[in-house]
Amino acid sequence: MIEVESLTRRYGDFTAVDQVSFRIQPGEVVGLLGHNGAGKTTIMKMLTGYLEPTAGEIRIDGLDMKTRREAIQRNIGYLPENCPLYPEMTVVDYLDYAAALHGIPEAQRPQRLREAIARTELQSKATQPIHTLSRGLRQRVGVAQAILHQPGILILDEPTNGLDPTQIRHMRALIRELARHATVILSTHILQEVQAVCDRVIIIRSGQKVLDAGLEELRRGARLLVTLDAGPERARPLLAAVDNVAAVEVLDGRDGCHRYALRLHDSEREDTAPELARRLTGAGLRLYALHRETRDLETVFGELSAGETAAEAPVEPPFAAQTGAAPAEAAHG
Repeated sequence: MIEVESLTRRYGDFTAVDQVSFRIQPGEVVGLLGHNGAGKTTIMKMLTGYLEPTAGEIRIDGLDMKTRREAIQRNIGYLPENCPLYPEMTVVDYLDYAAALHGIPEAQRPQRLREAIARTELQSKATQPIHTLSRGLRQRVGVAQAILHQPGILILDEPTNGLDPTQIRHMRALIRELARHATVILSTHILQEVQAVCDRVIIIRSGQKVLDAGLEELRRGARLLVTLDAGPERARPLLAAVDNVAAVEVLDGRDGCHRYALRLHDSEREDTAPELARRLTGAGLRLYALHRETRDLETVFGELSAGETAAEAPVEPPFAAQTGAAPAEAAHG
């Protein structure tokens, strides 16, 4: 388990990460989502032990990062945002060198190299110099070095940054495969990456955690949407009288159809919709549609950003589909 309590990092008067707390269970795939410069990379550097917090605690598998950093690091695989590679080395030579740095015994290295190369599908490129590889293949080399020592935790910082659509699909498939054997934390400012591979999202804004929820939980809206043939004067009292309906909002009406949104006291209750249908049809109304509202991650992020000031807002649309190089996160991000 990864436990983070009140994690804070300051650079002089600037607070890059401010009182962030969360827990990650073994086997989860968690996305750290936020604008460039939100603090995601700073959090990852502290989780990997490469950067000391100004305040707060990190415990991994019961070990305190302050006193057991090296023991924790032995169980972490880390892909930095701009993975440092030696371009003049071949893939296999670089991975052998990385295996030595990971402390893998020499007798075990050939097998570990074969496994890492196979899992990242680099067999045909193993003897090529790294500088001859595409951006996507270099990212795979970075992932290969991160999994050589078979860590239980993988921390991937912007793993699809700068990749083309085909390379992004390959990287997503690789992350899903890796998640079968490890807890995965990935940082991104691209909404689609979280939706594609994560079970849960932690949204960071201006160094603070503003949301921590499972994707399925986010998709389940707390409102019921109803379409009837009755206008508000007739429909509103009937809708408001149904048990578990807390409020009725009139959305729109055209061509004889009127749409309403019902906020519920208990969004988990499953008997509200059938009771609602029974009441409405019993009153002689035509029920054209009745379903639970669904929200995507973009909607949720928009709601959280509604109060964001112009100074905090990004220069470009934050979650546009990106096929080229994405802007690097700010120095303290």
